Amino acid sequence: MRFAIRIDVTHVPGVLDPQGATVERALPALGYTNVGAVSISKTIRLQLDADSEAAALTQVDEMCHKLLANPVIERYTVSFEELV
Repeated sequence: MRFAIRIDVTHVPGVLDPQGATVERALPALGYTNVGAVSISKTIRLQLDADSEAAALTQVDEMCHKLLANPVIERYTVSFEELV
């Protein structure tokens, strides 16, 4: 079976987000004074062939721990999407 997978990687609470802080400081200069708590994250989309959803999730978890996310400073969520 082929699965479409979305992985959202964000910073662990309490870890500095330098990109988010830079954007947050720049927005008021552009006239957006009502914005705060800016956070920059990444989304990874991939397709994966696996025997079951559980097997796909196991493999994606391994990929995240080994390459796609830094578990020390980042957390991730995995969701399955409809194939188009």
